[in-house]
Amino acid sequence: MYNEFNAFVREQFKTPEAFIPLHEPRFFGKEREYVMDAIDSTFVSSVGEYVNRFEEMMAEIAGTKYAVATVNGTSALHIAMILAGVQSGDEVITQPVSFVATCNAITYCNATPHFVDVDLETLGMSPRALEARLNEIAELREGVCINKETGNKISCIVPMHTFGFPCRIDEIVNIATKWNIPVVEDAAESLGSSFKDQHTGSFGLLGTFSFNGNKTVTCGGGGAIVTDNEELAKRAKYITTTAKRPHKWEYYHTETGYNYRMPNLNAAMACAQLEMLPTFLENKRELAIRYQNFFSELSAIEFLTESETSLSNYWLMAVQLKDRASRDQFLEKTNSESIMTRPIWELMNELEMFNNAPCGAIQNSRFLVDRVVNIPSSVRIK
Repeated sequence: MYNEFNAFVREQFKTPEAFIPLHEPRFFGKEREYVMDAIDSTFVSSVGEYVNRFEEMMAEIAGTKYAVATVNGTSALHIAMILAGVQSGDEVITQPVSFVATCNAITYCNATPHFVDVDLETLGMSPRALEARLNEIAELREGVCINKETGNKISCIVPMHTFGFPCRIDEIVNIATKWNIPVVEDAAESLGSSFKDQHTGSFGLLGTFSFNGNKTVTCGGGGAIVTDNEELAKRAKYITTTAKRPHKWEYYHTETGYNYRMPNLNAAMACAQLEMLPTFLENKRELAIRYQNFFSELSAIEFLTESETSLSNYWLMAVQLKDRASRDQFLEKTNSESIMTRPIWELMNELEMFNNAPCGAIQNSRFLVDRVVNIPSSVRIK
């Protein structure tokens, strides 16, 4: 089985011997042209035409009225939670199946993550688990959601669209509305994904994206905040630009701001990459279909696919094995043959920084972390 898989992967990526990474960037478009244009303009920092163009493109792709460029996805999430009202001492409900940046951004607000389980089908936050947890520990006091056990305000819900698979975000938003809690979508991995024909990141009060080197579209770093709220968009741009009051020559800052604005040099590459997004998505979907057909012949391994109501960008493709021992054997057999595979991240509630954080029952998360493996998912060179 392992030899068959390794041979299949090498055939797909036309790499008979060399190392095959999990997800590497592709530069097929106008990246060099736009980056050189930005260099020639001398506007290589946070002011320049490509930053503005990037924001316009992102708003159009996400289907939101506004987009604000940031230096990376973590900074985008940090600012989005500030805008949503997260304050020191608050709790933010999120999922244990996530990259550490989600919880790091919560702690940057001096808040505490509060974990609820994920769905087995989507790998993202479970609406059922969310509702059960809120019914168990929360109450509304004068319109404010309070954790009865800790006395802390629950000020935000941050679901993450894991590996580009959209979670049941509409149900999550409905539950959050009942409890008067804003939703900030961590859509870092899901550029090009949609749920019920609506792009991820556009369901909550704010959404955030990442353009890190391993994402479907990259500019080395980079992030974006998207929203339909004009006031929040303006404030996002203001506080990510060190909260400097506009003036021709004076430098006056009205509050503690953040140097989180995306440089024009990165934005130039991002614009070229966004132009290639439809091509990348088509290429990756074709690979996903090939994987699905291949694994359909193997009863011991299941290739994970999108739900009926969603469209995934298949950022990182994944398989589910029967148990942890099988998972570990798969990881050993593939990586020893220079084909990169990896398990799901360690559950966030198991990390030393967060192991005392509030946590509901997370049986699905524990099930998945023992069984799911990511497999090579790059856009293929045809």
